[in-house]
Amino acid sequence: MSLRNILARFRIAGQNALDLAMTVESRPTAWRRLAPCLAQGGPTAPNRDYPGFGRKCPVNGILTPEVLVLGGTGAVGQGVVGALLEAGSPVLVVGRDPRRLAALHEQFADEPGLQTMLGSLSDDSSARALAERVTQRPRPLAAVIAAMGGPYNRGRVVERGGDALAAALQADLMPHVHAVRHLLPLLQDNVHARRYVMIGSPAGLKPWAGYGETSITTAALRMYAQVVHQEAQAVGVRAQMLEVCSPVCTPANAANACIEWPSSLLVGRRVVSLLDGCRDNRAIVRCDSSDAELPRGLLHLEIPPLWRDTAGVA
Repeated sequence: MSLRNILARFRIAGQNALDLAMTVESRPTAWRRLAPCLAQGGPTAPNRDYPGFGRKCPVNGILTPEVLVLGGTGAVGQGVVGALLEAGSPVLVVGRDPRRLAALHEQFADEPGLQTMLGSLSDDSSARALAERVTQRPRPLAAVIAAMGGPYNRGRVVERGGDALAAALQADLMPHVHAVRHLLPLLQDNVHARRYVMIGSPAGLKPWAGYGETSITTAALRMYAQVVHQEAQAVGVRAQMLEVCSPVCTPANAANACIEWPSSLLVGRRVVSLLDGCRDNRAIVRCDSSDAELPRGLLHLEIPPLWRDTAGVA
């Protein structure tokens, strides 16, 4: 068993195990002494139930809650998945392309906390079926991250018919509507974080030249997120939009990216900060290159605090 693989498993186990893992990683001599014991489970290891791809809490035997990522195979979604795994959270990624899900598994091959599920949010019935499958999973659901978004369509809006705009709204907005309707209620009776985060783009703040359809659909999603934020309070769920203030730097556009464009991993770490005891209860929280900080440690998914004033933008 490699050091990298064992360290990945430590991150799922808990903070004490992570501290031990970091100590071992920084001291090669200690690693050589400990590796045979770890590989065999340890001669004095306690008799605990370690289910596949995860850990039970050493105290009460409850499975660590997982975070559901929608659109986790996309450019931004991969950064969110990486940041959550980096913070020690089990992650369930839902996608409709089995090849892209397999590629994501290969990308994070050494991470035991990653699982994938084939599913779609293209219509209401598919979203309902997905929610039923999620409820049957052994792990409790702590949070949902919606990193969905279609490709940007170039062209002038005044030169296109209404059907084109309707199709754009169907592709960019309606999957979020279906997801909120069927997945947000799964969080309301949970004792864990109960957070729902949608990731938005800067196209909703001002019109992008040549990308009018994207600006319209993103602005619609921005308003939808604010409405959901207010209505979700009634069921005890904190719903927010993380609005990325600049285009995200990806491998596809890195050659032409500006220095202030955040990476997808930076966006993911900002998501982690929202889940990790964040008390910012505003409907829209912004993300830019100034948020490039490493996580403080393992992700602690706690019940969100009670709030009064929930309107506004960070």
